[in-house]
Amino acid sequence: MGALGIDDDTWRSYGVTASSRTALATVISVWLVMAVPAVAGPYTGPLIDAHFHLSGPKVIDGFVDAMRENNVSRVIILGVGGVQKEDPVWIAAAAKKYQRSVVPGVPVPNPEAPEAAKKLEDDIKRTKARIVGEIHVRHVSRKIDRDPSGEPFTKLFEVAARMLTPVVIHDELDDAAGAKLEKALAANRKVTIILAHAGAAAPARLEPLLQRHPNLFVDLSGMHFERKPSLATEDGPLDPGFKALIEKLPDRFLMGIDAWSPKAAQPEMLDRLMKWTRRVLGELKPEVAERVAFKNAAGLLHLE
Repeated sequence: MGALGIDDDTWRSYGVTASSRTALATVISVWLVMAVPAVAGPYTGPLIDAHFHLSGPKVIDGFVDAMRENNVSRVIILGVGGVQKEDPVWIAAAAKKYQRSVVPGVPVPNPEAPEAAKKLEDDIKRTKARIVGEIHVRHVSRKIDRDPSGEPFTKLFEVAARMLTPVVIHDELDDAAGAKLEKALAANRKVTIILAHAGAAAPARLEPLLQRHPNLFVDLSGMHFERKPSLATEDGPLDPGFKALIEKLPDRFLMGIDAWSPKAAQPEMLDRLMKWTRRVLGELKPEVAERVAFKNAAGLLHLE
């Protein structure tokens, strides 16, 4: 066969010379190469893990090692919504040991306790924490379904707004939970609320909330290949709906790994999770990836 898979007799029947055939084949080959979209590489810039939990007092040592190997500059450590009574002690110890790496959060085990707001204010002043949570609002597996627009939460949000500390909430959104969250956002516009794990919701549910409420942010933690819903499988592409929404509202998203279980905190798994995170971020536009990976968290928490 000749150039481009066409036999020489056919070329000659059209009066095309051998030199012309070679030139044409070269032009078409170059065009085909240029027509194939380039595959983006992983994001290589600064990265803040905006959502992490400790499953034991020594877990932080291995995590900081993984941070150094994967160029993660900061990790925000949150409480697990009252699941672990040791959270305040473990978080304080981690922040003291790794002052340049750890950003401590203030756990709120029971947001509806009578003294919750007063205790939160005291804890923020004492620890100088820059973030509150994770507070469990609606957590189906734990049979928790609280109203963030009620009086106890309003008092907490007033404290957090006054102390300039964003509040991370776990709120698995359905129609009813979404309506309650919207009411809370509208009534407490001075507080910044970060919806953990994207509220276990589809982009179509998130977009109207984000458009109507500038005090709402979304962290994409716990949406890795080991969990459902996920942003992407370990090797597959970023969910197109989330990609479109993130690139439409790039200032409203944060990236977090949420490696809170003992299994997820193993060195091999941490390496996989961090590489997956950078691969997924690499599918976004470079300026968007930088905002989601680093700038949004740094701005919200006033980090250097």
